[in-house]
Amino acid sequence: MSARITVNHTLGEAISVASGGTELLNYVYRPDPEAFESRKPYIHPLRTLSGSLVSGYRPNDHRWHKGLQMTASHLSGQNFWGGNCYLGPGQGYQEKRDRVGSMRHDGFEAFEAAEDRLRFTESLTWIENGGEEWARERRTVELHSVEPDEGSYALDWSIHLTNTRTEPLRFGSPTTAGREMAGYTGLQWRGPRDFTGGDVLGPDGRGGGGEPGAADLMGTQAPWLAFVGTHDDIDAKSTLLFAHAPENEGGIHASHWFVRSRPIPTVAFSWAFFEEFELAPGESFSYRYRVVVADGAWDRDRAEAYLKSHGW
Repeated sequence: MSARITVNHTLGEAISVASGGTELLNYVYRPDPEAFESRKPYIHPLRTLSGSLVSGYRPNDHRWHKGLQMTASHLSGQNFWGGNCYLGPGQGYQEKRDRVGSMRHDGFEAFEAAEDRLRFTESLTWIENGGEEWARERRTVELHSVEPDEGSYALDWSIHLTNTRTEPLRFGSPTTAGREMAGYTGLQWRGPRDFTGGDVLGPDGRGGGGEPGAADLMGTQAPWLAFVGTHDDIDAKSTLLFAHAPENEGGIHASHWFVRSRPIPTVAFSWAFFEEFELAPGESFSYRYRVVVADGAWDRDRAEAYLKSHGW
């Protein structure tokens, strides 16, 4: 049985969701002060039901990493990821502030808060650095299945993006620009500092302890991936389970996992890891994802059992 939640919406700023006296998440949609970090909505803090923090915010290694957020690292020469731009072999990463775009919150099409779940649909505009509007996004975020007996809850995040330009949008990554195994882009999670060195598990026995487990899954295709981290200060572990909705397999472009345990804890549903893809003018694409936030260290059997028992 799903537990009760409390929703607090500070208009024009953020949406906070709590359960059992614990703030589970804060969805911030007001503009960030630093344009170089690519202004866009994000979720931070993100916590387990027991209150353990499982998201990182503006870490000193990547100030533009902010909890859970939608990104596009290489988009027709613009950077909707934030920070330095990878320009290719021989040039590497450079500070190109005129290439950093933003995502503007335009309003909510729907906002439904029930006793045991929250679901909202948000309208956003993707804007390149010079101010030209390149894309319209309809984003739906739903928090549900708050289950104290399981020690977990689920967060579904979907994107429907339409190209509003008169020319194609080209989606890529540092890997498509020439940097090996750096295919980060798409929905990205940054873990807290104490999750560095955490375990990464996948189906079919893939993954394992620490960075070797992450390396085993880097750039692979799989329906789900789990990251297990150990907290500082408290004797506890937490698990984040990342999963693709079934329809993603037939989407506009095949997705691969971008995952690291060291030097930083991060996971991204990369939609353009090895190859670029184009979105024609007026055309749209959609993806849907699930992030399960759980207390304790889950193994493969528990992750698969959860996904089997909690349908889409």
